[in-house]
Amino acid sequence: MAIHAYDESYVTSAQNILGHAVDYAVITLGIEPDDFANAFAVSSCSKQFAQGNPSFVAGRNGCELVREILDEVKISYPDKEDEMYLDKSAEYWAGWALAYFQWYSDLSFIEILNFVALSEIMMMYEPYHEMDILQFVSAMNERLETKQTKTRLREKREISNLSQSELSILSDVPIRQIQLFEQGKRKINNTAAVTLYKLSKALNCKMDDLIEKRQI
Repeated sequence: MAIHAYDESYVTSAQNILGHAVDYAVITLGIEPDDFANAFAVSSCSKQFAQGNPSFVAGRNGCELVREILDEVKISYPDKEDEMYLDKSAEYWAGWALAYFQWYSDLSFIEILNFVALSEIMMMYEPYHEMDILQFVSAMNERLETKQTKTRLREKREISNLSQSELSILSDVPIRQIQLFEQGKRKINNTAAVTLYKLSKALNCKMDDLIEKRQI
């Protein structure tokens, strides 16, 4: 079973709020998309949003979220009334789609936006806004895989022509743990020696071959 960021019942609301937030920040307040995205990514709001805190993904509107973000990171903005249009812009879609991808992938917003900028997501509006959202998810995964630095574990796994699921079965290491190692969300250097041994045996390599010599 796939692990998502929070309960699915909040996803639609979260998408709507972040969609309106991006639309309001960019169109109404005139903030550059990537400037707003960077502010959001480093704010405490993004962490609460990513965890599915109901007061963030259901308890406020997008305009309120924008003000809270900008106030926290000390970015000045014009005093304008809330505006949430019925016609959905490319800006709205970008926030809407980003919220879904964050929920689906269980990555933090900063992890996502470090590799795929909000302006790049906006450029994906055509043709993805007319497609099933999972097509967008697939496209985002491809971009992340292309841009992310590969871990040594992933390199050895790909050389061995194994999927994450196949490596999990061969090594008796949970697939979620393998995913976290390869995403850099859990440091393989700090894992138990028995885990390293199981993975190295399955990949027919030395344990030291899986240790990162650099920060991932």
